[in-house]
Amino acid sequence: MDTQALKAFLAVAEQRSFSLAAEQLHLTQSAVSKRIQLLEQQLGNALFDRHNRTISLTEAGHALQPKARQILDLVADTELRLMNLGGEVSGVLSLATSHHIGLHRLPPVLREFVSRYPSAQLNLSFMGSERAYQAVNLRQVELALTTLEANNDQVPEGIEALPLWQDDMVCVCAPGHPLAAIAQLSLQDLAQAPAILPEPDTITFQLLERVFRQAGLNLHAPMPTNYLETIKMMVSVGMGWSLLPHSMLDEQLVRLPWPSAPIRRQLGLIHLRHRTLSNAARAFIDILSPPANDELQTQHNMTQNKAGVSAKR
Repeated sequence: MDTQALKAFLAVAEQRSFSLAAEQLHLTQSAVSKRIQLLEQQLGNALFDRHNRTISLTEAGHALQPKARQILDLVADTELRLMNLGGEVSGVLSLATSHHIGLHRLPPVLREFVSRYPSAQLNLSFMGSERAYQAVNLRQVELALTTLEANNDQVPEGIEALPLWQDDMVCVCAPGHPLAAIAQLSLQDLAQAPAILPEPDTITFQLLERVFRQAGLNLHAPMPTNYLETIKMMVSVGMGWSLLPHSMLDEQLVRLPWPSAPIRRQLGLIHLRHRTLSNAARAFIDILSPPANDELQTQHNMTQNKAGVSAKR
């Protein structure tokens, strides 16, 4: 089977649209349709049911979808292993990061990587934690720097997480906000006031929401945004309270006494556990955190050794 046809099939299956799949693949809609038709002829089965304005997978399409992804993943890993043999750090490194990490943690790392490896090209995407996990799982990015799940057992299957930094979160409001005048602040007081927080699908929001849910309270967050700098600005002008990293605290904000156990979020690197990493990815990890790179190399060697033992059996 032609890999380009399989890529077109997966794009149409995920987008549920030939036109959207064409945009994703940077092809014309007719080119995508032709690849699907050739694949259907080769397999002797229709892969999609065409409706008036929608499409859906047939039984054969559902059966092919996971196998097509496995085939393309195997081809990509094989190509990458062969490229890695030369030892050259080149090619495109697709990297996802949160805006906060990108602004406050990454600049010196990116500067050194670009300077040290001019033959490598960085493709940088900014996204929230939930979207970053999805992008890694779907192989849309090779590495992602994001907020990690609070517990290891919550990490999605197949994802390897390497902790790098820790943010101590502090409760803040504007100097003139009514909350700043309350001496013994309670969760009830915070629940009754508007909060400026990240989107509900982010790990930061979920950490905070869990505290209020356990107390039988609901968060009132009418204007969510994932940009912590934007949240800080909105809080500083009195639009609500928030929970921000301690490093962002300055004279524009008042630190409120947090009426519960301290909240800390772990920031780090995630990647697919059994995906072969490019030389560029390994070089980036080495600059980012040498100890993390050693751990990653050990884990990778263990994976390869297990695969070798299985093959011999």
